[in-house]
Formats: sequence, C-alpha cells, structure tokens
Amino acid sequence: MQLSVKGLCLVLLFASFQSLAAEPVTGPVVEGFGPTFAVPKGSFNLLPDQQYKIVMDIGKGPDDPAALNGNIDTAARFLNMHIRNGIKPENLKLAIVLHGSATHSVLNDAAQEKRFDVPNGNKDLIKALGLTGVDIYLCGQSAAYHGYGADDLLPEVNMAVSAMTAHIRLQQDGYQAILF
Repeated sequence: MQLSVKGLCLVLLFASFQSLAAEPVTGPVVEGFGPTFAVPKGSFNLLPDQQYKIVMDIGKGPDDPAALNGNIDTAARFLNMHIRNGIKPENLKLAIVLHGSATHSVLNDAAQEKRFDVPNGNKDLIKALGLTGVDIYLCGQSAAYHGYGADDLLPEVNMAVSAMTAHIRLQQDGYQAILF
C-alpha cells in the first residue's frame, strides 16, 4: 500500500496527536496530584524569568464529601505543568480562596467524619499544596453558613473574613485572579 503525500501527512499528524495524548503524569512539585499532559516544546507559556502571583477562586466542590475536589486539584496541576515546562518554582506564588460548596473540602478529620461519616478526600491534596507554599484561605462567611469554625479546618487553611476580603487583599498584593 502506497500513501499519498496527503495521507502520509495525516498519519504523521495523527501520530503526533497520539504522543501528545499520552498518559498524564503528576509532579514534579505536587506528587500524586495535578496530573498534566506533555505539550510540544515551545508552546505558549509563562515567561520563565518573570515572577507570578496567582489567586484561584474555588467556589464549587463535589456533591460527594469524600471525593477529591477537582478544582483544588487544578491548583496542583497549575504548579506541576508550569514547573515541568521550565518555570522556576520560586517564580510562582499561588493562593487559593475557597467558598460556597467548596467549603467542606478543607475540613479536618474530626469535623468531616462528624458531619458526613466519611474521610475528607482532599486532606492529602491540601497538605501537599501547603507544603509547596500555597496559601489557602476559606471564606469565613461560607464557613459560618455551613456551621464550621476555625477548629474544624485542616491546619494548612486560614480563615478570611470573606472570600471577597481575601480577593481584595491578594489583588492589592499583586495577585492575578484565575476564576472558575
């Protein structure tokens, strides 16, 4: 069987897409979380010599209180993919602001099991993000609405007066918002 030039181009194009769609990998910063895919070298990216301050607004959580919050996992993915693609860890400063239905994602074991009779599926992710220097803020209004106090939170989480308050302060400090 002989391929035309057009056919050969399609085969090569398909093969290149297959290599891009390989299995995702986690790390190198947040191991076990934030899976990313390889992209072609030279893809549009952050500038490697600039410093970035990013705040992610996360207002949604899974209906299942034991499930991993994919929006929080996106924070790990953000760090993993940029560092894997040449951005120095010291050039990325990340903060997360949680509110709404994402509130239960940051409960400690006792509070989670008392309310839902299941372990918190986000505990290891929150701990890993905290170890990398990610600042995690919980809206105090959402916490109060759901009946959670400061003692109910994982140790990596800081209570803010509100999500709005956290965003204003972080933006005044030069953070750029990623909104979901």
